[in-house]
Amino acid sequence: MIIVHALFLLLFIYLAANVGWFLIVAFAGKFGAFKQYKVAERKNRIAVIIPSYKEDAIIVDTAEKAAHHNYPAACFSVVVVADKLQAATVEKLRAIPVQVIEVDANMKSRSVNAALHQLDAASFDIAVLLDADNIMGTDCLEKINDAFTQGCRAVQCHRTAKNQHTPVALLDAISEEININLFRRGPAAMGISPAPIGSGMAFEFALLKQIFSVEHILSNPGEDREIDMQLMKQRIFMHYIDDAYVYDEKVASSGVFEKQRVRWLEAQINHLRRFFDPEMKDAPKTPNYYIKFFQTLLLPRLLLIMILGLLSFVLVLQWVLHFSLLFPADSWWISLIVLYALVLLLSVPRRFYNGDTMRAVMKVPGLMLAMLRALLRVKTGRKEFLHTPKEFK
Repeated sequence: MIIVHALFLLLFIYLAANVGWFLIVAFAGKFGAFKQYKVAERKNRIAVIIPSYKEDAIIVDTAEKAAHHNYPAACFSVVVVADKLQAATVEKLRAIPVQVIEVDANMKSRSVNAALHQLDAASFDIAVLLDADNIMGTDCLEKINDAFTQGCRAVQCHRTAKNQHTPVALLDAISEEININLFRRGPAAMGISPAPIGSGMAFEFALLKQIFSVEHILSNPGEDREIDMQLMKQRIFMHYIDDAYVYDEKVASSGVFEKQRVRWLEAQINHLRRFFDPEMKDAPKTPNYYIKFFQTLLLPRLLLIMILGLLSFVLVLQWVLHFSLLFPADSWWISLIVLYALVLLLSVPRRFYNGDTMRAVMKVPGLMLAMLRALLRVKTGRKEFLHTPKEFK
């Protein structure tokens, strides 16, 4: 029993570190202040780069909306990187018109790298990365321009859901907002460099070209993690603009959810390994470095919910059957569960507190099973991009 108690104590310490950190950043994200950027008269030249892999169903709509964004037309260009798009789709894109760069890359990072090397670096100050399903909100480029005019070199916009038409999509939309609070809004309010999401990001053009020329990123399906690593190595702070919205399609079925989580889990494992690469030994050991490393050790939130849910079940069994297994005392475990519930309450926007959300919660057990299946499908050496199809316009 001593060994069992020791194992449960280690588990408690690890889970408490997860919950404690999330509680701190949840409060910071909910109540903290953000940097405000003055409206800039100068208009930077912006390349809006949209890599598209087999996204014939949605890319034309995305490109049309991007091309008609309310930023001076002479100051930005939309560039679609067409990987495995049909000839008819490419023809429609060129008729919008937007610039089309055709590639055979099979990887988002390689598509972006190809675009950055074909574009004239002297023609652009900023590069914005969107996914093929992303729609920029009103004044998004204006707000990005304001931030860069005032010295920012890397910016993450507020990515949010554009669809909530199924219970799974609604839960994914809620998950996105929780992630925004815990990994972008909260850290930004605390003076910590927020983690990039993978789209709705903007960088100095030359900086992004340099990052996407790094050999490791060209074989890495989790390019956002490598971007974070490269920014950290160069001591570049990633800023976050809470009111610059980029609308992103949320997964609508448990099958696509599972496939997406496989990709995310693989990216997290590979990112953790990167901290131990010989290349990283010279990385500046700043507070930001150690915080990024710690964040990589944290459990994915759905796994954390699963474990705390299982522990809740064990607590009930102990009470009903009058036995004691957990250590430390039950009150410590109950406090841990309650505090994590508070993290979620702080991070979920008020608009989601409704009947639709309550009905969608019934899908959570199925998504937990999908998460477990995703764990079994993880391949840490994957070199190809694990495509999740999009269709919502």
